[in-house]
Amino acid sequence: MPDHKKIICLAVDDEPPALQIIEKYIASVPALELKAVANNAVDALSILQNNKIDLIFLDIQMPQLLGTDFMRSLINPPKVIFTTAFRKYAVDGFELDAVDYLLKPISFERFLKAVNKVMRLNITTTENELPFKVQQTNPASDSFIYLRADRKNIKVNFNDILFIESLKDYIKVVTKDKTIVTKQAISSIEENLPKDSFIRTHRSFIVAVNKIESYTNELVQTGKYEIPISRSYRHEVEKMLQQK
Repeated sequence: MPDHKKIICLAVDDEPPALQIIEKYIASVPALELKAVANNAVDALSILQNNKIDLIFLDIQMPQLLGTDFMRSLINPPKVIFTTAFRKYAVDGFELDAVDYLLKPISFERFLKAVNKVMRLNITTTENELPFKVQQTNPASDSFIYLRADRKNIKVNFNDILFIESLKDYIKVVTKDKTIVTKQAISSIEENLPKDSFIRTHRSFIVAVNKIESYTNELVQTGKYEIPISRSYRHEVEKMLQQK
């Protein structure tokens, strides 16, 4: 696809892990080009004033100014796909003529569906240029992730992770040989994990499936650790483990 036909994108989110996954998804669709990222509305406005942006992936729940209020402040806004962890904002999003509304954690397939809606609104795009042809590309299959701790970004291989535990505003990532504590929500890191390799067993725990040595209705054993299984996650845990 020629560069001039690409959809120029801006991603706005105050959570770095959420931005990271949107960047990966955009990079996997040849029709899209990421121009810039921002973690607040003020920076996003500056980018819009100095660049031609066709599409914004915009988080709604941000400090200082909600994404929906930011869109209302724009005179000639570009197309927007809202991203949020809160379903309650859906009505506001569609009242602003949003192309789509993505609920976190966002799957690649759902991302593609939203992008296709944008492309169908772009009359210069032909049907055979729709990005369904890249569905087999799964950005979440990357073999590692960087976590911020001790004032540096630490590389963690997915295959080394035993489990992840939520500690209020922080998470504890336990690997075979170390433990990393970083400030982010467990839901944020969950959307970066390969879906078939990790399972949520509890609102506070995510476990690597291939590290589970045994399990009961109430817990899984991984190494020396016993991880609880809550009632609300029990069915999904049993379903996944029985398929392996």
